[in-house]
Amino acid sequence: MGLNDTPNSERVHIGFFGMRNAGKSSLVNAVTGQDLSVVSDVCGTTTDPVKKAMELLPIGPVLITDTPGFDDYGSLGSMRVEKAKRTLASTDIAVLVVDSEQGLCDMDRELIGMFEERKIPYIIAYNKSDMKKIGTASDNEITVSALDGTNIYELKELIGSKYVKEHDRRLVADIIRPGEYIILVVPIDSAAPKGRLILPQQQVIREVLDIGANAIVVRENELKKTIDSIGVRPSLVVTDSQVFEKVAKDTPDDIYLTSFSILMARYKGFLRIAASGARAIDELKDGDVVLISEGCTHHRQCEDIGTVKLPRWLREYTGCDISFEFFSGTGFPKDLGGYSLVIHCGGCMLNEREINYRMQKAYISGVPVTNYGTAIAYMKGILERSMKML
Repeated sequence: MGLNDTPNSERVHIGFFGMRNAGKSSLVNAVTGQDLSVVSDVCGTTTDPVKKAMELLPIGPVLITDTPGFDDYGSLGSMRVEKAKRTLASTDIAVLVVDSEQGLCDMDRELIGMFEERKIPYIIAYNKSDMKKIGTASDNEITVSALDGTNIYELKELIGSKYVKEHDRRLVADIIRPGEYIILVVPIDSAAPKGRLILPQQQVIREVLDIGANAIVVRENELKKTIDSIGVRPSLVVTDSQVFEKVAKDTPDDIYLTSFSILMARYKGFLRIAASGARAIDELKDGDVVLISEGCTHHRQCEDIGTVKLPRWLREYTGCDISFEFFSGTGFPKDLGGYSLVIHCGGCMLNEREINYRMQKAYISGVPVTNYGTAIAYMKGILERSMKML
């Protein structure tokens, strides 16, 4: 996968924050080398977060976001500020852009407090240094000028120094060996994307190839015949969650079995939370409300897994009259207090910070949280088996 093909969920997210007219958009344009954001002397020109995927060495693939001014006001302004705050959930590195003529204001300090509360590494960039020269007091401060290019290269280097890769997780490459056979079960139905595979399927195939193992991709009705005919025992079967039950029946007990969704929960670092949350399904009762949340938006099909299949399976498993609410994309409730359970998708379109922000928000609210594949495996009685290899 080339740098230009890297999905946004796999990029380091760098957010530019600050007051209106501090020069955020000009600085973003200088860093990206493109006229990404509209620049104007009029305060509040940036009304929505603007994103740009690029390569920034030594980090690699990044997603740069220019946010609305944090001091915007009025009903629309308040909505813009909320969008800027919302961006924090997925921000890996923050750049606070300050007008060097004005200096730090109370709202800038409020933003710094938010960075520190969320443990987001941050840089204070004093822009418009061509207008006024100021000194910096710490190693996370720098004077720059988007107008004449002063210290733009140095700012990029400083951003790079703030990135610390905390882990090197893999979906399957660390649990399989070269030469092994891995069968991937990919149902092709009305909910399957036309002409392509979804991201976790692509990523698993790539990791299998990278490790020097062999990937065999089949539909659910072809699994049993494939196992019997390939002449070697596959070491692992990975399935789409919605056909978990059938695949489990067709996979001999001596072959490891799991799902793309469970692998994604492990990859994003919340599998233990998801497994614990799945057990809360047994505690659901009449009148409870379950939140089903997805990280992406797509056209709903008649047998959509999130809005149709999961609610049906939950009602069948519990025998209870449960209500459901649905959120997708960047939408996620501020208050989770009214829910008895949160079931999230695998999070393949969200970066690790964003998905873990959602998981931790549920945990702090005292609401059990799990994901699609883990919940389905639990209801089908195969969760323990599906996590055995992990």
